[in-house]
Amino acid sequence: MRSLFGASDSTGSHKGTEGSRHPRHSSGWKELLKHLRTQESLRVLDIGPTSSTNINYITSLGHSIYMANVVEEAAKPEWLVLDDAGGPPGFAVERFLESNLNFSGRMFDVVILWDTADYLPEPLVAPVFSRIHQVLQPGGLMLAFFHAVGAADTAFCRYHLTDTEVVEMQRAGNYPMLHSYSNRSIENMLREFGSYRFFLAKDSLREVIITR
Repeated sequence: MRSLFGASDSTGSHKGTEGSRHPRHSSGWKELLKHLRTQESLRVLDIGPTSSTNINYITSLGHSIYMANVVEEAAKPEWLVLDDAGGPPGFAVERFLESNLNFSGRMFDVVILWDTADYLPEPLVAPVFSRIHQVLQPGGLMLAFFHAVGAADTAFCRYHLTDTEVVEMQRAGNYPMLHSYSNRSIENMLREFGSYRFFLAKDSLREVIITR
C-alpha cells in the first residue's frame, strides 16, 4: 500500500498490456462523484492499478488518496504455501493482508474497489471485503464493479476517473478473471455492510454503491 498526496506515479505494467483508453458510462461513479464534490478532506482508497489521473483528480477536489493494487500483488508466487502432504498449495492470507492492506490505523471515507474481486484468488475474496469493512468509516461509501456471469470481455483494466459520469478503461495486465458472481453472491459478500444499491448497466459490468 502506498500513500499518495498529489505526487505523480509510475504507471508501468506488464509489457505489451497497455492500450488506448475507452470511455464507459458509470452510474456508480456519477453517484460517488456527487458525494466527493460536496464533502471536504475525505480519505479515499483506490484498490486497483495505479492511475496518475485518479491521484491528480481526487487531490484536486481537496481529498487525499491511497493506492493498493492487490490483484498484481496476489498473482506473485511468494504468497503460495506448499502443502506438506502434496496437496494443492494454500494462500498466505494473513501475511498478504498485513503486507498489502495494513493502513496503520487509518480509516477511509471512500473506497473504490473497481472489479478487483473478480480477479482475486478465492481464499482472499472474503478476507479482503472484511478488511475493507474494518477500515471504512461508518457511513462511508464503496464503489464496486462485478462482471456478469458469462461476460465476454474480461480483460483486467486500469480505470481512470473523469470530471463527468464517464470512467476510462485501459487494459492493465494479463490477469485472468477468476470469478463471476450472481447478485445473490454479491449480497452475501456484502452482508457485513449497512446497505448497498445496484445500478443497471448496458454492458457486462454491474455496479454497486455500498454504505458501511
